[in-house]
Amino acid sequence: MALNITDIKRIAHLARLEISDQEATATLTKLSGILGLIEQMQAVDTTNITPMSHSQDVTQRLREDVVTAINQREAFQSNAPFLGNGSAEKAVDSGLYLVPKVIE
Repeated sequence: MALNITDIKRIAHLARLEISDQEATATLTKLSGILGLIEQMQAVDTTNITPMSHSQDVTQRLREDVVTAINQREAFQSNAPFLGNGSAEKAVDSGLYLVPKVIE
């Protein structure tokens, strides 16, 4: 795909970039090089090559999916604050922490 200065200026306009003629010429050179490299890579015959997900033949070691921690909800909720106003009752109900209403 061949680009020219008009294409570069149009791309810059679409991207809302202000670009000088000197910058447009430098950008044209860089983009032409990139597009040339892409054309070279597309010219390679890859019909008998299987796609790879990684450049090296490695696999990730996975650990066994087993439970290693015990449920400590009761221990954590034993430290919950009291409801307030001199109450000896913890601010916990059905395994959930009770918090004051902050949005009306």
